[in-house]
Amino acid sequence: MIALIPVREGALPLGADEAVAEAGGEAIVAGDGTEVAARHLRTAVRVGLAELGTFAPGAWAAALTAELAAHDVIILPGSADGRDLAPRVSFALERPLLAGATRIGPEGATLVRRGGLVEEIHRSAGPFVATLEPGCRGIEPLTRDAEIRPLSLAPAGAHDAEHLAMMAPDPSTIDLGEAARIIAGGAGLGGPAAFALLREVAAGLGASYGASRVAADLGWVPQDRFIGTTGVTVDPRLYVALGISGAVQHVTGLGTPEHVIAVNLDASAPMMGMADLAIVTDARALLKVLADRLGATDDG
Repeated sequence: MIALIPVREGALPLGADEAVAEAGGEAIVAGDGTEVAARHLRTAVRVGLAELGTFAPGAWAAALTAELAAHDVIILPGSADGRDLAPRVSFALERPLLAGATRIGPEGATLVRRGGLVEEIHRSAGPFVATLEPGCRGIEPLTRDAEIRPLSLAPAGAHDAEHLAMMAPDPSTIDLGEAARIIAGGAGLGGPAAFALLREVAAGLGASYGASRVAADLGWVPQDRFIGTTGVTVDPRLYVALGISGAVQHVTGLGTPEHVIAVNLDASAPMMGMADLAIVTDARALLKVLADRLGATDDG
């Protein structure tokens, strides 16, 4: 098995390390800035570098075909680029694609369906391509550096959409799993009015907004905004938790944020213990102060 990790400007996609771990540490990093990206992998044993330029899934799949053909199982992270590249690789190699997997082995994969409510075991009679859902397995970082080697690939032409420009993502609509900065609220915010204000504050700070499951179950936010083992799995650089106690079901969906800020009246809450900066105060009051500073509207 081998993992295929698409990268842009040296940045690893969501779920990259998990895909490499599922493949037993074997990986090919493809795109631009591959050496930088490869050195940030924490689960790789051996990595091949395929410097292929800007994202072009058709051309990439064609260029990688000969290198990938020697491997029976090819695993891509279920990130945006991984989901785009996987069917191209599947077509180029004439192999089935098992998309949305939570476990992958030599003989097949376990796939999630119906928003994660159902798992289906799919067995394959031969080689196949699969995408692994980010956050489904976690990782155990290796303590040694990976063996890195450049790959000699022949240029390949293929039909691809014309790349006109790269637009910055809108934090208010981006998939939470791809968000770099998240401000999330919990039961401590007290009600839906506070979450309406939270959305305004998050937009003012260029961040995405999220919530605990309690807030979603109470109808204060849409279901696609709650973070946790049964919700969205995230891995932001910055995570701000307002009025979230930090139940294990929530924190296991957080990934490994570089920076965590927690605001809670309970200084002993688990989230406060995880935080780089823990502020013991009323989260709703602090949210209103932030809104005033940013010129956001307080409807509650």
